Amino acid sequence: MKRANEVPELKAALAEAQARIATLEAERVSQRRTDPLTGAQTMVSFRETATRELERARRSGSPLALSLFEIDGLRALGAIHGPDGQDEAVRALTAVLREGSRSHDVIARTGSGELAVLLPECELPGALGAATRAVAALDTADVGGLGAVAVSAGVALLVRGMTLDALLAEATEHLLRARAAGGGRAHGPLQVEGEPVARVHQDVIDALAQALTERDKYTGEHSESVVQLSETVARSLGLDLQTIERVGTAALLHDIGKVAIPDSILHKPAKLDEAEWILMRQHPVIGERILKAIPGLGGVARIVRHEHERWDGGGYPDGLTHDAIPVGSRIILACDTYHAMTSDRPYRARMPHADALEELARCAGTQFDPRVTEALIGHLWAAQQAGVA
Repeated sequence: MKRANEVPELKAALAEAQARIATLEAERVSQRRTDPLTGAQTMVSFRETATRELERARRSGSPLALSLFEIDGLRALGAIHGPDGQDEAVRALTAVLREGSRSHDVIARTGSGELAVLLPECELPGALGAATRAVAALDTADVGGLGAVAVSAGVALLVRGMTLDALLAEATEHLLRARAAGGGRAHGPLQVEGEPVARVHQDVIDALAQALTERDKYTGEHSESVVQLSETVARSLGLDLQTIERVGTAALLHDIGKVAIPDSILHKPAKLDEAEWILMRQHPVIGERILKAIPGLGGVARIVRHEHERWDGGGYPDGLTHDAIPVGSRIILACDTYHAMTSDRPYRARMPHADALEELARCAGTQFDPRVTEALIGHLWAAQQAGVA
């Protein structure tokens, strides 16, 4: 009788054991597909997902981009801060990538300090723009007491006949080029199949300008106005067409580094305190790093870096003087200042046009290049006389 009663108990114990085994197996599979540190996909899972996306892109003819990110100096970081510091940096990179990704993008941890982002329905300019923004965000972050974290990125675009391994290899090649150039930047193809390099550059420029406008509407609209003034002054100074175009592009993107400035500072309805100004003054350097990562925009990047240099050497970030400051930077500073003075801001009303002209004239030879100031005031006076200022 006792043996008969044991049968249901044995069956129940067996069922419980089988359920436990099934749970452990599910956990094992889940761990194999999900990285425990970041919650991102593992390489095994990523290859499966990426293979499906490649097939879908081939069938539909839709674009597909891949970005690889690697933390620069991860080994040195570990030597100073230990494994916990390395883990903190990896988690920070993952968080930045998640914040900048769309719902259907796929993020995976593909190495100890390396992550991949697969971007369906995304052309090269969008992928490169997202990568440069992620690099810039970490470059100005304070990651768990580690300070800023330098990251390099390589971007590749799926082209006809390319396998997953070939796509990974191309992204890896661009990642290595970014690191060889000093790290802390994104690198991508010089051209897209069927698209001229100039078109690719313009698409990237447009994407960055749109990102700036979406982050801060005033900054975006302000940049558009500065473009018009800067190009007019450049023509008045007799600069060649290529330089005028470069000045216009730099004027459009002169505040692009502000994408990495915290909203609490960028949208503060009062004047910034000294600590906030120190951080805000980093935006020209951040902007330079973003733009240097884009092939063909090195000259624009240099103009953006020095847009806040003063004629008398009292500016930043490098304290350059006179003709050591790129002419494009000198032009944009004057035009930027004029438009800022004559615009309403949360913490002050706009300055009357006549007062702004007086301020420009007063600062010629100290803050501004005298020739640039003369050309700008001449244009503004003529526009006022014509009734368009």
